Amino acid sequence: MAMSIIIADDHPLILKGLQDFLTEKGHIVVAGASDGKEALKLILKHDPDIAILDIRMPFMTGIEVAKNLKESNVKTKVVLITFEKDGNLYNRAKELNVHGYILKEFALAEIESCLSAINNGKSYFSPNLVDFISKENIIDLNNLSVTEKKILTLVAKNLTTKEIGEALFISYRTVEKHRSNIIKKLSLDHQQNSLLIWAKENQNHFL
Repeated sequence: MAMSIIIADDHPLILKGLQDFLTEKGHIVVAGASDGKEALKLILKHDPDIAILDIRMPFMTGIEVAKNLKESNVKTKVVLITFEKDGNLYNRAKELNVHGYILKEFALAEIESCLSAINNGKSYFSPNLVDFISKENIIDLNNLSVTEKKILTLVAKNLTTKEIGEALFISYRTVEKHRSNIIKKLSLDHQQNSLLIWAKENQNHFL
């Protein structure tokens, strides 16, 4: 089934390569953009089925465009492409419910599988990337204290910092300090909800 698609990438060769490939496969490439701000403008104007966005672009990243689309309830499905095997970017993308995440080195080989999955109501994440991240993030909780493990369990159950403090009979500030230590020990970034996202995705390792 042909889809209407907007592509955004600040590398001209990659942009043209994807446009030519998708056109050859019978898809309708509505427009191409070389930066995130232009991509967002085109998506809002044309309302395509799919937006294929480079993660690293001038003015707005692919992640920022995806966030804006989600907050605006735009129905265009987002596929992110990147050269980076970065666990934090991957987790951020999943938090935004993007429908595809592909490594650029495999883009032409995987884009059809990705679009087919989306057409069937599924999402597609580059197997190579998922495999790399799962190996990169071998989970070792041995360096967490007993209290930190308890807090991690309660975070995974959606308890707030205040509720965790009440459950463990410790102060709000003490819980915050423990949360900060957990984030540091697990090498997570300090973005909002990073610990919650990590705990949700890895709870089978400690619940």
